[in-house]
Amino acid sequence: MATLPNPLASPATSGLRLPPGSLVDTTTDGTWHEPLLWYADQPAAHGAWRELRAAGRPVGLLPVLIDGGRREEWPADWDLAPQDTSYPGDHDAAEVLAEYWQSNAPEEIDTAQSDWPGLAPVPAAEGPDAPDDLAAAIAEECVGPDGWYAGSRAALVPARRSADIPAAIGWTGPLNFEEDTARLSAVLRSWEDRFGIRVVVLGFDTLTVSVSRPPTTLDEARAVAAEHYAFCPDNIDQNPPYDLDAYAQKSVLGQEIWAFWWD
Repeated sequence: MATLPNPLASPATSGLRLPPGSLVDTTTDGTWHEPLLWYADQPAAHGAWRELRAAGRPVGLLPVLIDGGRREEWPADWDLAPQDTSYPGDHDAAEVLAEYWQSNAPEEIDTAQSDWPGLAPVPAAEGPDAPDDLAAAIAEECVGPDGWYAGSRAALVPARRSADIPAAIGWTGPLNFEEDTARLSAVLRSWEDRFGIRVVVLGFDTLTVSVSRPPTTLDEARAVAAEHYAFCPDNIDQNPPYDLDAYAQKSVLGQEIWAFWWD
């Protein structure tokens, strides 16, 4: 995919002073020609996301927390496949979601519509926090021994925008659902524009984003829930009560965190 010059190829000459960590260039097709990401050797401390954003953004690097999960699976074991990943800007989010919806919308969800309802509108109410400020605050809740993702590690990825982080590293977490992660990043770009999302945590097959402008009415939440179902059917198909309307109320309405996982 098209990227800016990669500062991770030579962190020192880029002016980066990073804690001990690892550069990852391991892919399913062998060693990649440049590092795909850097991540720390130790669990992230409070403030790590904000500090890395300040250090990395001027040179084209964006922060993300890496979750090893209960199996302690770190990026070198993630089957990264940048060679199979296109460029997010080559895909239209509305077309991608419509295709997913038509392929996966289930009859067993009573409130699911037979036809793709289209993209949800921008919520009428603005959120109280700027996208990057909220992302930093959410990251604070994720790290530390009592954090939502205890043991997660801070990472830097060469990417133009937060939505591109999964595609930039050739992430294959949703492989059983989508082989080209750039198509998912195209949707994340649209969510950046409409809802102020930032990619905060990435795991082997999990994705967590902050949402600075979440839906504040049930109608808005229902429209977004349809996009979530198209984007990640497992969020509803494998979580009781398996109902799109209930999901909209519980996991979308007013929620500043959206989490996804693919089986």
